[in-house]
This record gives sequence, structure tokens and C-alpha cells, in this order.
Amino acid sequence: MTLYGKVRAGARLAVEPLRERRERRQKVPLYTGIHSNLDKERHLKEAADWLVRAQDHGSDRGVSYGARLGEGFIDASYPETTGYIIDTFLALARHFGDDGFLKRAVEMGTWEAAIQMDCGAVMGGMFNTSPTPAVFNTGMVLLGWASLFRETRTEIFRTAGDRAAQWLLEMQDSDGNWIRGNSNFANSRATLYNVKAAWGLAEIGAAIGNPNYVSAAVRNAEYAVGRQHPNGWFPDCCLEDPERPLLHTIAYSMQGLIGIGKLAGRRDLIDAAARTADSLLSLMDGDGFIPGTIRSDFTGAADWCCLTGTAQTSIVWSELERITANGKYGEAAEKANRYLMARHDIDNPDLSVRGGMAGSWPVSGAYGQYLILNWATKFFADALMMRNGI
Repeated sequence: MTLYGKVRAGARLAVEPLRERRERRQKVPLYTGIHSNLDKERHLKEAADWLVRAQDHGSDRGVSYGARLGEGFIDASYPETTGYIIDTFLALARHFGDDGFLKRAVEMGTWEAAIQMDCGAVMGGMFNTSPTPAVFNTGMVLLGWASLFRETRTEIFRTAGDRAAQWLLEMQDSDGNWIRGNSNFANSRATLYNVKAAWGLAEIGAAIGNPNYVSAAVRNAEYAVGRQHPNGWFPDCCLEDPERPLLHTIAYSMQGLIGIGKLAGRRDLIDAAARTADSLLSLMDGDGFIPGTIRSDFTGAADWCCLTGTAQTSIVWSELERITANGKYGEAAEKANRYLMARHDIDNPDLSVRGGMAGSWPVSGAYGQYLILNWATKFFADALMMRNGI
């Protein structure tokens, strides 16, 4: 099964006959087309409201994986992405002056601690009762626990973060890479994007005062940079197809390098991310379209856009503008955000769709096909807030 088939199969609700599911999908507007409403605050509010509904769906305080167009929210929460949605909710609390988002973030972090595996890892895939550990997912939840510990000084987040970080160190190879402990849902030999998990390791190390965790994160970042091509392309950086990686996983790598670079004072790591960001800037067209998968010469390998990766790349460009004071990055981020807003459904009567961000554009694109994804919505909200200095 292909990567994209796995994404679709992993989220599929198998409780209805196919005919009934198709009939139900035809009864509601699936997703609006391109529109001209580019009011950033309206889009941010709708995205935040969707994330709230996604958390409130189901029986726990994690965030639903997303929604299938015409079928509603998926019941299972997704531990990996709930972990970094915590940071988004903390930012939304500041942006809107609403402590309700802080309360929700604490609930997410507490839920993550309650389902943490005995070994310290975070499970791969959606929440399940037969969990398997995953390096990347563990790093993503560490981002949330680190932020919550800084914000609340609550011991549960220190303890959970310390256990998770220790497990990551036990899994790490001497060169900084992770071969052991990778998710069963990914190609364990193509996980260069784990550098974003390393960022989570660095953040918990800084938050609880353990420099060993920061040093381990830097080793992984150095490993990633050592594999990077001069034009910024990363080999072995995709869930399944290392020759044509997703913009999504490329952007994870940039985010990880910038995060670790800022925390550790390593400008060389930030410069490495900038090499990738510059090549992507050249690849983006005048409307803000970036191909969903990319070849090693930075030519597009898809005629659809990975909206998730575009939002992440916008975040990276905004970060680089802050660091370098180079306006080209801010202009690129604004263009990408306009592209995203024009494809963000803010009028749909189906509240499992309205305010959520699809995985791809068109929605039939291969990444998250016909799905609204919680992490796509999270990154879109982050991209908008980055333009407001949050």
C-alpha cells in the first residue's frame, strides 16, 4: 500500500457500507472552492473554533485526527499531533486573551501523560489499546510538555517529559540518528525529518535543565545537516518515497533545524534550513502554489499542493524574516498565507469541515485525500499568528 493509501486507510471509518457512505457524502457541501475572503482574523478564528470542536469530539481530551469530507469527525484522537497543538492553543490564549485555550492545552498535556507508554515513549498512529512506540511522535509531544511545564510549572509535565526524553536517548545511535524506535507506520530508513523530534528533545532539556537532552538534539541536527545537499534538499526524508519527499516532511526538517539552532545558539543550523527555504521560495509560483512532492533538483513532482507543508513553510519563512531581517521571507510567507486562506473553507454548514484545513489542494490530492487534518489546521493557525508576532 502506498503512503497516501496508508493515510487514507488509517483514518477510514469502516462502520458503514461504501454505498451508504457515498450517499451521505453527497448530501452536504463537501468543500467550498477558491474564494476571495482574506481576512486573517476571520480565518484564524474559524481555524481555532474547528480545533476546539476536534478536541471536544470523542470521549477523551486529545484532538480528533480530523474529518472525512461528508462523513464528520473521526472518533479517535491522535497523540502525535495533539502534542504540538498544545503550543498552538497556548499561542491562541495569548492572541485572543482567552484562558480557555490554556485550560484546553493543560487537558491535552494531562491526557498525553495518562496514555504515555511504560517505556516513556508516545505511541504511533491514532490512539489505540495496543500501542507501539514512535520516535517522531514522542518528540512532538515533548514540544507540548516543555511549553506546558514552562507555562504552569506542573510536575506531571516535567516527569512525563523527562521519561520521554530518556527513552529517546536510549534509542539514539552514536551518530545522532534514530534507526530504532521509529513508527511502524513509516519507513524507518527515511526519517531525516526526525530532526523535528530532536527539537522537542532540546526544548524539554532546556525547560527542565538537562543539557544532555539538548546535546543529543544537536547531534541529530548535525547528522541531518551532514546529509543535506548543497541546494538544501534532504535525502531519506519522507514517510515512504525518499526520492520524491513530501513538502510536509521537508518542512518538518527546516522547523527542527531552526528550533534547535535558536535554542542552542547554532546559526549554522539555521543557515542550513535557510538553504532549503530559499530553494522552496524559488519553486513557489506567483499564486503561492508549491508542489506537494519535490525532487532532488527542487523541481515539483506533483501537480497538487500539500496545504499542510505550505503552512509549515510559511512558518519557516516568517521565522527566517525575524532572524535575518530579510523582507523576501516575509513576502513569501504572506503569499503562501494568501494561497492557504483562499482555500480555507470558512462558510461550510458542516461544522466538521468549516474552519478546518484540508490535507491537499485540490482536496483529491494525494496527501490526506478528502480529509480535513488537525495538523494542517494547526500549522495554518500558526502561520497566521506568525505574521502577527505571536
